[in-house]
Amino acid sequence: MATETASQPSPSHLTGRQEARRRSILRASAELASRGGFDAVQMREVAESSGVALGTLYRYFPSKIHLLVATLRDQLQRLHATPARRPLTAEAPSERVAETVLRAFRAMRREPLLADAMVRALTFADRSVSEEVAAVSRLTTAIILDAVGQTGAPSPERLSAVRVIEHTWHATLVAWLAGRSSTERVRTDIETACRLIDLTAPGEAGPEEAHAGGARNPGRAPERAR
Repeated sequence: MATETASQPSPSHLTGRQEARRRSILRASAELASRGGFDAVQMREVAESSGVALGTLYRYFPSKIHLLVATLRDQLQRLHATPARRPLTAEAPSERVAETVLRAFRAMRREPLLADAMVRALTFADRSVSEEVAAVSRLTTAIILDAVGQTGAPSPERLSAVRVIEHTWHATLVAWLAGRSSTERVRTDIETACRLIDLTAPGEAGPEEAHAGGARNPGRAPERAR
């Protein structure tokens, strides 16, 4: 993703009026995509629906791909706020993560055309959209770690597990949208990937540590394997 330019306002540096305008643009994008999918999101129609000039729209979002990836980020921010209103019920960290990701999947199922538009934009995004894509990835990581109940900096092994869950989340959604996967298979794949969280709990040896320990004590099985 490209870095912000002077003509492309950063969400963290917007005035109240600018933020209201940006939110109006994102709402228009989501509404158009919900009704007609990826092809229905045309910049001129977004500008008209949100009540901004076309030139103003392009200053906020240089392309349709930028806009739809930002729409995905906005949808994820709504998901991030959900646990405050609907607390997670599972006890195990892996189950809480699975519950969170499956909530997101159910939301996508309710708006399949919107989901398809956002996922297609994320798939098509090139280096010029790197800032928005990185923001989506950071937010996804935060959502997963919050579901875990992570305190302090996560270990490299836990971050690796989070990335695998993120990749699985995206891949299963793509497969479901394309009709190549059932909802039950999506659930099973997500729950399977989320079990990696329990393998990276504090105090557990990561894969590299376990391998190194085995090399130092070739005749002794690791404690967890006994």
